Amino acid sequence: MLLRPLMKKYLAEVIGTFLLVFCGTGAIIVDQETHGVIGHAGIAMTFGLVVMALIYALGNISGAHLNPAVSLAFVLAGTFSMRELPGYIGGQFAGAILASLVLHGLFPGNAGLGATLPAGAWSQSFILEIILSFFLMLVILNVAHGSKEQGLFAGLAIGSVILLEAMFAGPICGASMNPVRSLAPALVSGHLENLWIYLAAPILGTAAAVPIWRILKQ
Repeated sequence: MLLRPLMKKYLAEVIGTFLLVFCGTGAIIVDQETHGVIGHAGIAMTFGLVVMALIYALGNISGAHLNPAVSLAFVLAGTFSMRELPGYIGGQFAGAILASLVLHGLFPGNAGLGATLPAGAWSQSFILEIILSFFLMLVILNVAHGSKEQGLFAGLAIGSVILLEAMFAGPICGASMNPVRSLAPALVSGHLENLWIYLAAPILGTAAAVPIWRILKQ
């Protein structure tokens, strides 16, 4: 039975977000389990490369948002339908939760499951996450085709920004920039402390990028 186009988009977001969380937080878990074999640079590269690969694989289907804050910002920018937003967010949440559950099954002794936690003051991580999310969304808006992250340049640009931001800010704030990437491991592991930072800051940062993008494109 053939899926309707809208259901294909939702399924692509489930699969894409699953792979993002599975590979990204999985790299953190494996690094902990192997006492630093992957290293911080390896974790940052994993996040950047998996997003780049998913844009190439799924960008022409759903746009490869993989992030509720990105989907909401596209709505604010007027390039994405509000009608499709609940399905996208539901798919992203389902994919992320499923990934964390699988990782919990594979590594039951791992306490955090790749959850994002501030290394210092909450205010430091909050501001960092806003700025990181703003920069990421500004790049996405300028390379996307409407609300679709697709094409050779989009994958390279967006993946590179995520790698860059994870590389320099990851040790301090976790460089989440994605509410479900932080929500899923927090819920499954039970580490809910400071979760609000990683739910609110990416939404504020991506939303702030929209008016700046409009000014710059005039």
